Amino acid sequence: RTLVIDALFGAGLARPLDGIARQIVEAIDARQLSCVAVDVPSGVQGDSGKVLGAAPHCRLTVTFFRLKPGHLLLPGRALCGETVLVDIGTPATVLDAVLLDAIEPQTWRNDPALWRSALPTCALDDHKYRRGHALIYGGAKMTGAARLTATAARRIGTGLVTIAAPVAAGAIYRGGEAGSIVADCEFPSDYDALLADRRFTAVVLGPGLGRGEGTGRLVRQALQSASAVPERRFVLDADALTWAGHGPGMGFLRQYGERCVLTPHEGEFSILFSNISADLNKLEKARHAAQQSGAVVLLKGADTVIAAPDGRAIINANAPASLATAGSGDVLAGMIGGLLAQGLEPFAAAAAGAYLHGAAGQLAGANLVAEDLPQALSVLLRDHWKSL
Repeated sequence: RTLVIDALFGAGLARPLDGIARQIVEAIDARQLSCVAVDVPSGVQGDSGKVLGAAPHCRLTVTFFRLKPGHLLLPGRALCGETVLVDIGTPATVLDAVLLDAIEPQTWRNDPALWRSALPTCALDDHKYRRGHALIYGGAKMTGAARLTATAARRIGTGLVTIAAPVAAGAIYRGGEAGSIVADCEFPSDYDALLADRRFTAVVLGPGLGRGEGTGRLVRQALQSASAVPERRFVLDADALTWAGHGPGMGFLRQYGERCVLTPHEGEFSILFSNISADLNKLEKARHAAQQSGAVVLLKGADTVIAAPDGRAIINANAPASLATAGSGDVLAGMIGGLLAQGLEPFAAAAAGAYLHGAAGQLAGANLVAEDLPQALSVLLRDHWKSL
């Protein structure tokens, strides 16, 4: 069987393939030849994962010293096949402490080493309030979303979780898992009374709320409570993001962005950040969005990017395709909200949440539904944590 070694171009390619080079690359796929790439598949841009004109589908990519963003971002990652990082003799001192300070790296592949030390641990004298209290707004119709969010927040270690819900839906929420507290909230004054409780250390808004005027009011009320409770953090997901993309929503969000994690998928991102060019690669888009909003932005997908306003970014590449199922994003919002409630800063909480979400998806298996993820997370943290 024919094996092709592709070493035409490396990660620094800056222009589309053309001429004989493009013909060769296209012939590899046309003939369905097995291909091994050196550094990156020719035609894949190393810093973005974009395809410049054409690129072969490789079974294996062998790269050196450090991975490039293009190995992790789509479509480049899909074209690389299995990616292997090998030692070709580059001394570790190339990135010693002095040089690291000079280079100031701003992009990482998500890995527990980045945030493991920030994760909370239980002490003998802990009590439930010391482990954080998350407040989740529940909608009147899509009640499953907030329940999934609440379960995920509890499974990741939050001491208490309260679902604030309209009276008409209260019975549905109370019929869910017994460990979640349900508070009847029918009027703006009811929500204000809840938000006045300083023991709520994180608020999650969006899952199942709908796109009506009420959603915007809830987001404004919640964010404004940050002035009185400096330690409170927020996750804005789903319909809360859609509201922020219209009218004065973005300007209002900027006032409180440093307290927030935003978790849009591509469609929500295009509404929320409509002034950011769709031609930019995912890493660039997430960075621009974080700078604009002042918040940590988690741009979801198989190649999730987490970006901070100061330019730092993490690419998460462990999410299985089976996470593309209804409710999966609600679970992610709950995991991040639960970590915020326990005291993690937004960038670390978003990175840890994304990685653990992907790892739980792998453990749950190919036919998972969103309800499987919190239980898989529990098993992951109990039995597999040391191997992560």
